[in-house]
Amino acid sequence: MIDELDRAFDDDHDGDPRQELPPGEASRQRRRFGRMRSVLAMCLALVLLGALGVGAVVVYKKISGALGASDWATSADGTEVQVEIKSGDTQADIARTLKAAGVIASEKAFVEAGERNPDALRIQPGFYKMRTHMSAKDAVLRLLDLKNRIVNGITIPEGLSSFRVFKLLAAKTGIAEADFRAAAEDPLALGVPDWWFNRTDDKKVTPSVEGFLFPDTYEFAPNATAESMLRVMVNRFLTVTGSMNFADTVPAELGGIAPYEALIVASLAQAEAGNADDFGKVARVAYNRVYKRIPDLTCACFQFDVTVNYSRELAGKDPKPSSGLSHDELTDAKNPYNRNAEGMIPTPINNPGKAALEGAMSPPKGDWYYFVATDRQGHSAFSETFEEFCQDNETAVKNKVLQQSSC
Repeated sequence: MIDELDRAFDDDHDGDPRQELPPGEASRQRRRFGRMRSVLAMCLALVLLGALGVGAVVVYKKISGALGASDWATSADGTEVQVEIKSGDTQADIARTLKAAGVIASEKAFVEAGERNPDALRIQPGFYKMRTHMSAKDAVLRLLDLKNRIVNGITIPEGLSSFRVFKLLAAKTGIAEADFRAAAEDPLALGVPDWWFNRTDDKKVTPSVEGFLFPDTYEFAPNATAESMLRVMVNRFLTVTGSMNFADTVPAELGGIAPYEALIVASLAQAEAGNADDFGKVARVAYNRVYKRIPDLTCACFQFDVTVNYSRELAGKDPKPSSGLSHDELTDAKNPYNRNAEGMIPTPINNPGKAALEGAMSPPKGDWYYFVATDRQGHSAFSETFEEFCQDNETAVKNKVLQQSSC
C-alpha cells in the first residue's frame, strides 16, 4: 500500500518540466509527503485493529452463549450456609439469594437449571441448609429435598392469653419466658398502630399486646429473638384484619363501636363459644349486654366468668374452673375484670382467631342476652329472657352438659 502511494505522488510530476522545483523545495515536499503517508498508514492500521476487536467481541459472545452461564461442579469442601426463601419469591429472586450466599456461581445458571426441572416451581418458602460452591442443578435438587429445610414450626392455638403464648414459645424455642414478657411491654414498638387503642368510652387505655398475637403456625428464623417473633405475630394480625377490612367494617356496621372494643368482644366469643358456629351470636350477646339495658340485668356488663380468670393470669395465678371461683373473686369491685364491671373491660382476654374476629365484626342480628351450652358438641341455646334461659338450662341438665341448672 505504501508503494502505491509512492507511485501516486511520483506520477504527479512526470512529463511536465514546468513542475520541476528547486532542489531545496523538492526536499521539503518529499519530507512533507512522507509524514502524510505515515499518518495515513497509522489511521488505516487502527481501523483494521478496531474491526478485528469488534469481531473478537462478537465471536466471544457467540462462544459464551454456546457454552452457557458460568457454573460450578458441586464442591465437597463447600461450607454450610443457611438461606431464606421468602413467600412469593420467583426463580430469579431465589437465584439472587443463592448467588449472594456463595451457593451458586451465577444467577443465570440457576434459572436455566430451574427451567430444565419443572419441580423447581414447588420450592417452598422457609430456611434451608445449603453449601457453598454448588452446581446450579444440585442447588435446585437440594431446595426440593425437604430434609434440608429447617423446620421449627410452632403452632399457636386460638384463644391463648399472651401469658400462655409466652410460655409455649419459651418451651419451643429455649428463649426465656421473661424475654417475651419484656418484649411485650411496648406493643407500639412491636408494630401495633396507636389508633388501635382508641375507645368510644372514657376509660383510660394502657396499651397491651393482648389480642394482637395472631394464632397461627409460624416458622421463625433460626436466630429469631423474642421481640422479632412477637413482631411477626403482630404483623400477621394486622395482615389478617386488614384483609378482612375489620377496622372500617366494625364502626360502620356496629354503630360506631371502636375496632379495639370489637377485638375485646372477639376474645370473649373465642373463650365462651363452645362451637365456631356460635361466635357471632356470643358476640351479639356481649354487645347487647354492654350497650343495651334490660330489667333482668343489674348492670351494663358482660357477666362472664372468663374475664375474672384473665385477671388471675395478670396476677401470675393459674385460671380456675368457674365452679372454683368464689363469689368474692367474681364480684371484687377493685378488679376491673370482675363479672359486674360496667362497660367494656380494659383489654382483650386472649388472642382470638379469624372466625371469632369475623363473628365480632359482623354478628347476626338478635336481642339475645343469655346463652348456655346444651349439647356435647358445644352448641349453645340463645335466649332473650331469663325465663327462656332457665328452660335452656333444664335442657342442658337433661343432656348431661350441666350437673344442675344455674337458675
